[in-house]
Amino acid sequence: MQSAETVLGVLRERGRRGLPCEELYRQLFNPQLYLLAYGRLYSNQGAMTPGVTGETVDGMSLDKIGRVVDALRHERFRWSPARRVYIPKKNGKRRPLGLPSWTDKLVAEVVRLLLEAYYEPNFSDASHGFRPGRGCHTALRKIADTWQGTTWFIEGDIADCFGSLDHDVMMTTLAANIHDGRFLRLIRHMLQAGYLEDWIFNATLSGSPQGGVASPIMSNIYLDRLDTFIETILIPEYTRGRSRRPNREYHRMYYAMRRAHERGDHAEFRKLRQRLRSLPSSDPRDPDYRRLRYVRYADDTLLGYIGPKAEAEEIKARLAQFLRDDLKLELSPDKTLITHARTRAARFLGYEITVQHSSTKVTNGRRSVNGVIRLRVPIPVINAYCSRYLKRGQPAHRSDLFAAPDRDIVRTYGAEYRGIVQYYLLASDVFRLSRLHWVMETSLLKTLAGKHRSTVSAMARKYRSKVATPVGPRVCLQVASKRPGRKPLVARFGGIPLRRQRTALIIDKSTTGAVIRRRELVSRLLAGYCEVCGGTDGITVHHVRSLTDLSERRQPQPAWVTVMLRKRRKALVACRDCHTSIHADG
Repeated sequence: MQSAETVLGVLRERGRRGLPCEELYRQLFNPQLYLLAYGRLYSNQGAMTPGVTGETVDGMSLDKIGRVVDALRHERFRWSPARRVYIPKKNGKRRPLGLPSWTDKLVAEVVRLLLEAYYEPNFSDASHGFRPGRGCHTALRKIADTWQGTTWFIEGDIADCFGSLDHDVMMTTLAANIHDGRFLRLIRHMLQAGYLEDWIFNATLSGSPQGGVASPIMSNIYLDRLDTFIETILIPEYTRGRSRRPNREYHRMYYAMRRAHERGDHAEFRKLRQRLRSLPSSDPRDPDYRRLRYVRYADDTLLGYIGPKAEAEEIKARLAQFLRDDLKLELSPDKTLITHARTRAARFLGYEITVQHSSTKVTNGRRSVNGVIRLRVPIPVINAYCSRYLKRGQPAHRSDLFAAPDRDIVRTYGAEYRGIVQYYLLASDVFRLSRLHWVMETSLLKTLAGKHRSTVSAMARKYRSKVATPVGPRVCLQVASKRPGRKPLVARFGGIPLRRQRTALIIDKSTTGAVIRRRELVSRLLAGYCEVCGGTDGITVHHVRSLTDLSERRQPQPAWVTVMLRKRRKALVACRDCHTSIHADG
C-alpha cells in the first residue's frame, strides 16, 4: 500500500508534466488517504456539526474507513443530501450553506486532496484563492508590487459563483484531463446530491454547494478557464510596447532649466524646475503602449489597465461575454465597475486600491510616489467594526461576557482586534485603526468594570502592562493566570504597532504541502489501544466540542473525563465498551 505522500506526489508530477490522469478512482481505496483527511478535518468546528444523518466525527475508527473503502470499491457509495442553513451577509441578504454528513466530508476531503495534487501545479500564477501558500495578502502584494502606473481598475464579481457553476461545463473541464469514468461519475453524483431544507428534498441542478469540502478546488478548476482566457487572449491583445515614448515638452523644459542653471539665472531655474515637476516625463497617451494586468481571488477578479477608458470598457464587455458563453456565469452588475485609478479607489478583498500622484512629494530628486499603488483601509470598514462595540454612539460593555473569567474576556477582545489589525497591516494608513483600538479598549474596560462592579480607571490600572515590539515598547491590557511548575497563561489586548508592514502575510490553509506530517490523533488511533482502560477491542475515537463542558461536569468525574482534561485534548481513543459507557454517561 502506497503512503498518502507517495500517491499525492505522483499526481503532482503528472499534473506538472501535463499527463492525463487515469485510474484515479482506484486511489480512493487507499486507507492512508482517509487517515490524512481525518487528520485535517477533525479539529474543524464543523466536524461536530451533524448533517441530515446526524453523523459527526465522534466514533471515528479504522473500521469505518474500511466500510467506506468497501462501498467505494463495489460502487455502492452514495452521497447524502446536505442540510441547508442560511448565514447573514453584509448587505442584509442570506447566503446558503450546506452541512454534509461526516462520511461525505471524509470522502470529499480525499477527493479534494487528489484533485488539488493533480491540478495545483498548472493553476495560473494570478489565482490566489484556496491555494496552498497563497491568500488575500499574496494577491494584494502582487498588485502593490507590480501594478505601477495603472490608469483604470476593472472590478469583476461573479454573481452567485458557487451556486451557478454549470455541471456540464464542470464535467467537461474535468474530463479533459481525468480519463476515469468511475471517478467522474462519483464527482457528478456529488454535485447532484441535493439538499434538505425544512426536511424537504431539493435537487441541485447547478453549482457546488458552499460548505462542501471539495467546493473550493472545484471552483478553482472551473475558473482556471477564465484565467487561461485572460492570460492567453486578453493580455496579449491589450499589452504592447516596451516603454512609453518620451514627452517632448518635458525634455524641452528640462534643457531650458539646465541652460538657466549654467548661466546662473537661479530665479528662472527654480521657476522652470517647478513647471518641470508638473509634467510627465513620458507621453501618457502613447498609442503604442498598453498594459493589462490581472489577479483573482476565488470569484473576485481585478484587472488593471493602462490605456483609454473605451478599451477598458471593451475588456469588461469581452470578459462578461466569455463568462456568459463559455462558463455560463454572469458578472454582478452592482459590483463590476470601471474605476479611474488616480481619482477614485477600487475595492478588492476589503482594501481600497488607488494610484498615487503628487508633484510636490520629491525623494532623491524624483517624484517617487507618482504611479505607485497605495493600499488603504476603507473608512466604512473601520466604522462597521467600531459599530459592533458602540451603543448610542459610545463604547458599551458586553453583558454576554460577564460570566466569563477575566482572562477569557481579554482573550476574546484581543483575538478580535488582532485579526482585524493583522489583516490590514499592508495598508499605508493602518494607523487609522487607532480609532477601533480606542473603541474596543474602552468597551473591554467597561465590560470588566461591569463584571466586578468597579470603574473603568480601576480596571485600567489593574491590567495595564507593557509589551516589547520590534519598534519599541507598547502599552496593552494583559491578564496572566499562574500555573504551578508551568508558564503562566497570558491573554493580551493591544500591543500591536499600527505601522505598515510591507511583508505582512496571511495565507490560506495548506492542503498539499511537500511534507505531510501525521497528526498526533491519527498516531494515537493507529496505536490501537484504549486510553482509558488499555483495551484493544473495537478502537474508536470519542470527540467533544469543548473541554469547558467537561470541566463543568458534576463531581466525581468519570475516568474518561479525567483523562481528557489531563491530556488537554478534545479527542479520546477508546475501546468499544468504554465508548459505549461514555455515551451512557451523557
